[in-house]
Amino acid sequence: MYALNRVPSGIVGLDDMTEGGFPFPSVMLLAGSAGTGKTTFAQKFLFAGADSGERCLYLTTLSEPTQWMLRFASQFEFVDKRHFGTTIKYCDMGQMIRDGDAEKILNFIDERVAETMAQRVVIDPITVVGDFLKSSYRVFLFDLVNRLKNWQAVTLLTGEVKPGELYPPEVAYAADGVIVLYMSEEDGARRKYIEVVKLRGTNHVTGKFSYDITRKEGIMILKSKF
Repeated sequence: MYALNRVPSGIVGLDDMTEGGFPFPSVMLLAGSAGTGKTTFAQKFLFAGADSGERCLYLTTLSEPTQWMLRFASQFEFVDKRHFGTTIKYCDMGQMIRDGDAEKILNFIDERVAETMAQRVVIDPITVVGDFLKSSYRVFLFDLVNRLKNWQAVTLLTGEVKPGELYPPEVAYAADGVIVLYMSEEDGARRKYIEVVKLRGTNHVTGKFSYDITRKEGIMILKSKF
């Protein structure tokens, strides 16, 4: 049997659910609504790699300005500011996304990955691109995933979900893995859950697990299964 190389996710408790981490190389989708911790998850993933000497790249699409994101991220204890702009490169693609040229976006991502030779890549969030590419969005995603798989990297795509949707299907069909973060109202309180829905080549744990967001660890999966 061919053994997949894996990289640790950096998320406390997740690697125990995924046979040691994410396949390398691969493209992963992290889906969830606002407030579930997608960006915190992505930052922990990158800093775990940077702490191990890996080169990392963070590409933001149409989310908050990079400087504001870094300002809030620096409040977490796992964030080593020495990685900002050095081991972890940050790049804003906002204007290019607004222009709506799929080929330019793909080439831009290719160029940034080639420049940095990143081993961990985050695109946060990928779903807003669909608002500008419209009918060509599905083809864009197929081309994007194929290009990313040619690089020796694990890429994490974050995706916003629509009401009643577990994950964005256009992205999920092309990704190697799908992890969902969601909130459920129970007994008057909102509880956070994580679920590994899909992970190719992996005998992953199924079912939903409670998680917490802490200043020390960022995302931390609790052991109890629900």
